[in-house]
Amino acid sequence: MPMTDIATFNVNSVKSRLPILDVWLSSENAPDILCLQETKCRDEDFPAAFFEDKGYHCVFKGMKSYNGVAVVSRAEPDEFEFGLCDEGEEGREESENARVARVRFGGLTVLNTYIPQGKEIDNPDYPYKLRFIGRVKRLLERKCSSSDRVVWLGDLNVAPTDIDVTNPKNKKDHVCFHEDVKEALARAMSWGLVDIFREHLPGEGQYTFWDYRVKDSLSRNIGWRIDHILGTESAAELCKGVRVERGLRAMDRPSDHTAVVGTFEL
Repeated sequence: MPMTDIATFNVNSVKSRLPILDVWLSSENAPDILCLQETKCRDEDFPAAFFEDKGYHCVFKGMKSYNGVAVVSRAEPDEFEFGLCDEGEEGREESENARVARVRFGGLTVLNTYIPQGKEIDNPDYPYKLRFIGRVKRLLERKCSSSDRVVWLGDLNVAPTDIDVTNPKNKKDHVCFHEDVKEALARAMSWGLVDIFREHLPGEGQYTFWDYRVKDSLSRNIGWRIDHILGTESAAELCKGVRVERGLRAMDRPSDHTAVVGTFEL
C-alpha cells in the first residue's frame, strides 16, 4: 500500500512562512496532507496559488491577524467543513470557524484544530478553552465513529505529561499544563483516540514548540510538545512512524512551532 505523510504545522502567519514552506514543500520530505494553524489571514488573502503551484489542493478558513486553519493536500478532499458545528458561543463564531477544519479523503477523516491558548488561569479564556476541548469531543461524536479512520492533528495547546515540557515543576499553573486542561484532553481522547506521536516517539526531549522569548530555546531544547497527532485505533495501526521537522524551526524567520509528520500506510 502507498505511504501517506500527514503533517501539522502552526505557521504563526502563513504568508510570513512562505520561504520556509517553499523549501520544505519542494523537498522529498514534503507531506501529502498538511494541516496548518494560525494562518492569520482573511480567506481572500490566503496564498492558495502558492500551494496550487506545488500540486496541492487547499481548503481554508481565516480571519485578519488571528487564528486561521487550512488543509492542503495532494488529493482533492471528498468533503470538508469548518467550525465545531454546534450553536457556538456568542461573539466567538468567527474565531471558532477559523479554528477547526474537518476534511474527509475517502475512508480517512482528518480533523485539524487550533485550540485556544487560554491566556491565564483566572482569565475567562481559560474556562472557554476547557469547554472548547469538550466541544471537539462532541463534534467527533456527532460526525464520526470511533471505529472510523480518524486522525486529529493540530496545535492543541496542551502538554499532557511531564515529559512534554521542560521543567514541568515550574509550570503547574500554566494554561497549557494545568491539571484541568490535561484532564479535558484526556476526556476528549476517551472517545476512542490514542497518542500516535508517543507511540512512535516515547522518549524525553521531543518538543514541537520553542518560545521566541527564551534565549536559544531551540539549541538548548527548552520547549513544549503542544502540537499533536492523535488517532483512532484503526488509524493508529496504519501509522509507520512519526518525525519532528526540527530543521524548519532553525531556518530564517521561523515559526515558534515546527511541523510534526506521521507516515501512514493508506
